[in-house]
Amino acid sequence: MTQRLKQYYIETIIPKLKEQFKYKNLHQVPSIEKIVINRGLGDASQNQKIVDSSLKELAMISGQKGVITRSRKSIASFKIREKMPVGIAVTLRGDRLYGFLDRLINLALPRVRDFQGINPKSFDKHGNYSLGLEEQLMFPEIEYDKIEKIRGMDITIVTTANKQEEGLALLKEFGLPFKQNG
Repeated sequence: MTQRLKQYYIETIIPKLKEQFKYKNLHQVPSIEKIVINRGLGDASQNQKIVDSSLKELAMISGQKGVITRSRKSIASFKIREKMPVGIAVTLRGDRLYGFLDRLINLALPRVRDFQGINPKSFDKHGNYSLGLEEQLMFPEIEYDKIEKIRGMDITIVTTANKQEEGLALLKEFGLPFKQNG
């Protein structure tokens, strides 16, 4: 079964962007390549139980098992030894990407308290968008009683856009709720 957003991208977004930016070829139209969800563990890296629960939460949110990122070298001032877990990451592609983006736009972001919209200035120069979330409770898959501590995560939407304007136009068409400048 194809995802709703993927169908919408093919039928509606591609023709709009092709007309807006005057692309001659269909392959010039920017698309979403992948979504990377990342969570740093901080002091929790010494506790294997917290690492496992974070992995489980990220798997529930994304629908895919995460990978533990480990430190490359020892840093005494941060109490980090080589190969110690320092974070967790999940990379979503294909249908899982569109399913997660749909849940993020329509379910998770509207549940954020005092939500004004996301910052349109968080693009890098290549049209990729990064978004930081302060808690995992906004996702309906997470049960309030089952979490030990509220932890945030970073979400990076990697696009094939060449410029910030193209990436912004693409994500606006997908329905990401950006803040108004006024």
